[in-house]
Amino acid sequence: MARAIKIGDQWVGEGYPTYIVAEIGINHNGDIEIAKRLMNAAYLAGVDAVKFQKRTPELCVPPDQQNVMRETPWGYITYLEYRRKMEFGEAEYREIDAHARELGITWFASVWDEPSVDFLEAFNPVAYKIPSAALTDHGLLRKVRATGRPIILSTGMSTFEQIREAVKLLDADNLLICHTTSTYPCPPEELNLRMIQTLKREYPDIPVGYSGHEVGLIPSVVAVALGACLIERHITLDRAMWGSDQAASVEPGGFERLVKYIRVTEQALGDGVKRVYESELPSLRKLRRFGV
Repeated sequence: MARAIKIGDQWVGEGYPTYIVAEIGINHNGDIEIAKRLMNAAYLAGVDAVKFQKRTPELCVPPDQQNVMRETPWGYITYLEYRRKMEFGEAEYREIDAHARELGITWFASVWDEPSVDFLEAFNPVAYKIPSAALTDHGLLRKVRATGRPIILSTGMSTFEQIREAVKLLDADNLLICHTTSTYPCPPEELNLRMIQTLKREYPDIPVGYSGHEVGLIPSVVAVALGACLIERHITLDRAMWGSDQAASVEPGGFERLVKYIRVTEQALGDGVKRVYESELPSLRKLRRFGV
């Protein structure tokens, strides 16, 4: 049996209920009230946690992209300025933390650079997520490992060798690996859900999850059947809202269905031991002709 890690007060791994994360990410569009509405929707859907993204724009935007002009809700501005407007600071994260406590829901964040780790440490996070874009940032990986907190490693746009190198730098006893494809939205033929089983074979002692960017709910539910112990999907108030991640996100009603489908799937998978159920006995008595 694969081992588990503890996120907050919940164990996550094989043999435990699927840990469901609603990623708010940047779908709040820099508006704390939208962020709170998304937290409310996630809570009502029955998820285990919500996740944000924390960046230092000057470090995360490549130099050759910083002055590229872009149409945004704030007008025609540089990509760097757009990233600054999307970023929450200490005041907003204190509101997020207070609102999460009020709701009784867990929150944490992806960290895109080392100063963001220092920033979030003040909030005593239950875990850190390493985004796919930062999988090869070995300095960041070492920084996050040094916190001693549980780590979720996303593996999009990465080769298997890059994944292996990243895992070597992290604490395998406090790690969960997420299969993902970093296309928004991702076409079905590129989801490659069997990679969940490949990762489980490669790392039998590390829990494996799935971070989905597809349209619809079915692949995320299938991922549970394939052994994913954590499911992460982006949440949005409206897929037509402005923003790069909205189209690959799930609206509140869809998230409620996703949680329900995952819980039903967990029940339906069973334990693999063949038995005759009490509910079958009436059919057995009426229909079986031999060996009753």
